[in-house]
Amino acid sequence: MVAPRALDIYESFDRFASGKKVREDTWDYVTIPTNALAMKEKYNINFDNKIIPEDDDLADRLFLAGVEMLACTGFYNTNLGRALSVSEEEILEGIKKAPKKIKMGRGNERVACKARKGNSTRKPIIQGGPTGAPVSEEIFPNMMQSYAQEAAVDTLVSGILNTVSGRPATTNTPWEIKATLAEIRYVREACSMVGRPGMGI
Repeated sequence: MVAPRALDIYESFDRFASGKKVREDTWDYVTIPTNALAMKEKYNINFDNKIIPEDDDLADRLFLAGVEMLACTGFYNTNLGRALSVSEEEILEGIKKAPKKIKMGRGNERVACKARKGNSTRKPIIQGGPTGAPVSEEIFPNMMQSYAQEAAVDTLVSGILNTVSGRPATTNTPWEIKATLAEIRYVREACSMVGRPGMGI
């Protein structure tokens, strides 16, 4: 028996190129909800109005459901309109080989993000920011500064400018590139303004 191995970028590319053709709306509104509901029922997933499950058995079932969900659903490539499939063995091997900690930021703002288990007493890394949500350029700098100045926030997650210089940051245009550069500049300036230039992003 061949030992499972984590996928590399080359095999991932080949699998996407030969993967199953799926329409994006079908993936979003049929494939994902259908498979998620099936996993919910199979593993009896119920949060009982709790955002973070405290029950160890439920946590185990969530993990098993997540692995099976990924194995039966795969990844979707919007550019190719194709799905990449992976086996449960490949998923588990990828988890096993995943880094146990990463360091983000530099200088006094450098933090180590380590894997935590349930009910850990170690403080989690707190990331602040609009997390990929569209933000107007009028409020973007001040919004990022408001996150950076909070002492409880360890690293930042940027939002997305929906306009730049008053122009829509349309995908696959030079305006998208300009918006991305502006986002980076605004976030770095926000960190510097509050005396935390080394914050991880």
